[in-house]
Amino acid sequence: MIKSLLQVFWLLISKLWYIWAIALILGLSPIFLDKLVKSHRIKRARKTGEKWFSDKEFLQQLRKMDPRDFEEYVAELFRELGYNAKAVGRSHDEGVDVIAEKDGTTHYIQCKRYNRKVTLEEIRDFYGTLADKIAKGANYFVTTDSFTLGAEKFAEDKPIELIDGYKLVKYHKMANGNNYK
Repeated sequence: MIKSLLQVFWLLISKLWYIWAIALILGLSPIFLDKLVKSHRIKRARKTGEKWFSDKEFLQQLRKMDPRDFEEYVAELFRELGYNAKAVGRSHDEGVDVIAEKDGTTHYIQCKRYNRKVTLEEIRDFYGTLADKIAKGANYFVTTDSFTLGAEKFAEDKPIELIDGYKLVKYHKMANGNNYK
């Protein structure tokens, strides 16, 4: 009896079901559990090089991340692209979530883990932040969705590179090959 219970327990642990079991015992909500498991899978896949979903699924998983985890992900992505990057976003961060430096130039990055388009007003706010910091060179506005036409037009002649969800997937592939690690 004890041996079969241990086998079941080991099976649960090896399949990440232990998180569900512990959470059910603690009375946590299924939505919280889903986010926890998916966040864990993304982190594990990044460490092991395991590819376990398509571009679209990868983007959907990024959209489900906690905002702070998404900022950390963007900082890590820029580090893999050769920048010295650090996530600095907190509440009242004045529109800068990641600061990245490369070749002596500081780049400011705003991150939005959205399921909607980024608006013109949000790009203007970020541009105002850049003006306060006297930012030179390219700065980045990263989203898991897309930008409104007004936002794209506004950024055309500004030192802001707009990175939508699909461009974010391309950057990820540049940094990590085709694996979602």
